[in-house]
Amino acid sequence: MSKNWELVLPHRCLLGEGPVWDADNKKIIWLDIMKGEIHQFSQPLAQHEVMSVGQTIGAIALKTSGGWIAALQHGFATIDMEKKTIEPIADPEEGLSKNRFNDGKCDPSGNFWAGTMDHINDESGAGNLYVLKKDLSISVRIKQVTCSNGMAWSLDHKTFYYIDSPTRQVVAYDFDVKHGVITNKKVIITIPVEEGYPDGMTIDREGMLWIAHWDGWKVSRWNPLSGKLIHQFLLPVARVTSCTFGGEAMNDLYVTSAYIGLNENDLQVQPLSGCLFVIRNCGFEGHAPFRFEG
Repeated sequence: MSKNWELVLPHRCLLGEGPVWDADNKKIIWLDIMKGEIHQFSQPLAQHEVMSVGQTIGAIALKTSGGWIAALQHGFATIDMEKKTIEPIADPEEGLSKNRFNDGKCDPSGNFWAGTMDHINDESGAGNLYVLKKDLSISVRIKQVTCSNGMAWSLDHKTFYYIDSPTRQVVAYDFDVKHGVITNKKVIITIPVEEGYPDGMTIDREGMLWIAHWDGWKVSRWNPLSGKLIHQFLLPVARVTSCTFGGEAMNDLYVTSAYIGLNENDLQVQPLSGCLFVIRNCGFEGHAPFRFEG
């Protein structure tokens, strides 16, 4: 395997996920879902900070007013890293103790989308995809999903891309940016069985989708119009979970991974499982993440 990746730092997450680039502070932010930790790393300062939220955490996004919006085990909340405070908003699945939030992002209008899954029994269709609007109201957008994962919006904001991992598919919906409504679902990409499951996802400045492969040892670049694979970067770990662009020129690709569920033999073969990687000057550029405007 040609080595085009770097290790950001040696810390290993049980289930690393949800990377977000904070351009204002030149930090990469990511999560350890099962340990309930938010991680920040400042490349210029080589400084690693960790905040524990005391419950599983599936996704975070930057807020225009500062701080983060988050999807936690017990619902949506705002988080202030400096003050180490968590302010609950609402839990759309209160009483569903087996479910947790798994992935989420902000849309071009500044609303926060996040999906749930059954993390105890992996029950099929137990989760839902929600949108937390700027007025803090919550609506369901997709019902009966199994493992809600990668999300992205097309460059013209007219298409929403989404992954329910066990389907091995990326689907596209027509997206109404004004009302945050999705319609007309269609399958645009199918991941071959031997290449693992599609997990987290991002989009580059050419409108191509980047997909992390759980049990697939890579991140891949796809044309959403043709459904064709056009590039890939191999990694030294099987459980690749998500990816995002960052850095001064937005041409560094940050990649999270996990070691949850691996045995001793697996870990001997892939000792860096759970680490955060970066592919610097990867040859492609992304854009800054959308922020929550509530």
